[in-house]
Amino acid sequence: MGDILIVDDERDIRELIGDILEDEGYTTRLAGNSGEAMAEVNGEPPALIILDIWLKDSKMDGIDILKTVKRDNPDIPVVIISGHGNIEIAVAAIKQGAYDFIEKPFNIDQLLVVIRRAMETSRLRRENLSLKRRETQAAEMIGESPAFRTLSSQLDKVTKSNGRVMLTGPAGAGKEVAARYIHARSNRAQGPFVTVNCAGVSPETMEETLFGRETADRGVEPGLLEQAHGGVVYFDEVADMPLGTQSKILRVLVDQQFTRVGGSDKVRVDLRVISSTNRDLDDEIAAGRFRQELYHRLNVVPIGVPSLEDRREDIPTLARHFVEQCHKAQGLPARDFSEDAVALLQTMVWPGNVRQLKNLVERVLILGEGSGPIEARELPQDGPRDAEEGRVVLAGTLATLPLREAREAFEREYLLTQINRFGGNISRTASFVGMERSALHRKLKSLGVVTSSKGGARLAQFDEEEREAERQVG
Repeated sequence: MGDILIVDDERDIRELIGDILEDEGYTTRLAGNSGEAMAEVNGEPPALIILDIWLKDSKMDGIDILKTVKRDNPDIPVVIISGHGNIEIAVAAIKQGAYDFIEKPFNIDQLLVVIRRAMETSRLRRENLSLKRRETQAAEMIGESPAFRTLSSQLDKVTKSNGRVMLTGPAGAGKEVAARYIHARSNRAQGPFVTVNCAGVSPETMEETLFGRETADRGVEPGLLEQAHGGVVYFDEVADMPLGTQSKILRVLVDQQFTRVGGSDKVRVDLRVISSTNRDLDDEIAAGRFRQELYHRLNVVPIGVPSLEDRREDIPTLARHFVEQCHKAQGLPARDFSEDAVALLQTMVWPGNVRQLKNLVERVLILGEGSGPIEARELPQDGPRDAEEGRVVLAGTLATLPLREAREAFEREYLLTQINRFGGNISRTASFVGMERSALHRKLKSLGVVTSSKGGARLAQFDEEEREAERQVG
């Protein structure tokens, strides 16, 4: 149920409240002044605090304690009690984040109702935080391709530091998954992971969203930075952050503090910052849309997240992982993929990257044909097909070529696709296409296709163009 800290300078009152609450099944702790109260909070944060405004022989009054608690432990509900109640004090308490205000002498039943509601609020907040942490732990990195292993190695190197990380890569490649991976394996894993969707928040509301606000009628409303205290704040697509907000974020990174919109008190935060973008920030800086100083603050450790095109070997593993996810979360059939379906997935174009693959798997399972393996015919095709005759309709350019040139163009494109599909592995490619390895090498050479040491293939003429460019630069 969680324990309740009762702070009152009158011993009889704090012991009376403690006895009543323990009769109701709560565990209580007692404090008679601000020093004792802060020692209890700093030692083991309680689930709720009942706090008197006026405390004799104390360095801090109730409002000062409230400010400190809400700054360092914003999720703890605080119920204010006072024998000198007036509207001004109540408004000041609520404005600083108090859950409720009760005037002495209080009605026991009224106090119990407020405490039950506050404890329920505390429970829901803890459960919400627990769910967020579980979501972070569930952010799995899936893959075995060279590009994926390089990414994993780089991420593992930054998990234990507090350095700011800039993740770059195309939309849908998995930048947020990479950010959650860093958080889950860092010394901040028990703290929150808060995402700021820079593209999804309007410029007019961005500062309130980040810094929170204080109003007379609604009191303190913490922003995302305050909610991320002790954990990680993730700026998703940071290039979309308004220029005016960028300068304020820069100040937060320098000072680790800010002021809420409409407020005057400084709020201190302990944050690790991870950012992502699918744009070239050098171009954004040159165009005057992104502040160079902020870029240098955020780009301490740059890490590139590869596209799905660069890790085609991982597609079967990823696809099966998404099937398992859909089965557990939605009860969809736990189907496997036929060999033809796997081959087609690995040769498809993926402009939406991993996110597109996940959506495709979910759609196929929803619209699927039974519980057997997913067949190639259930997957979307790149070009129009004649379903009855199984004929492929040729692309316009290919259809205009003489047979020999068309055959060479087809073979070149087909082998390029297969080699890239298998990450440049000639043995696996030869096995799949049904050729001897030596014969495949001869065919590739005759078609002007060269394999890359980085895992892949391209046309020989591109290598010649690169060498010529290097000679000119040299």
